[in-house]
Amino acid sequence: MSTFSIFLVLITIVCFLLIVVIMVQNPKGGGLSSTIGGSQMLGGVQKTTDFLDKSTWTLATILIALILLSSLSFTGTLSDTDSKIIDNTENAAPVVPTTPIQDVPATK
Repeated sequence: MSTFSIFLVLITIVCFLLIVVIMVQNPKGGGLSSTIGGSQMLGGVQKTTDFLDKSTWTLATILIALILLSSLSFTGTLSDTDSKIIDNTENAAPVVPTTPIQDVPATK
């Protein structure tokens, strides 16, 4: 498995988890704690909100770090075969049509 594939899989997993954590939150502050019903479950409303807030920031930080690491791991240089393909286009002969272009009569 190449470095590109490893980073792609990790970034995809982190993005999916970040989407799930954001979708669980309620913009008005209710979120997961309001759907549970009782304030005694899962440590109460404040602890659930703190957990979701910390997990959002943690996943966002991990995502940015993975993106930066993936960009640093790729040098961006072309391989020998890619550069030969590009260099061959510079020395190519001009394309000459094999059949003459016929005049198209003007329409009125």
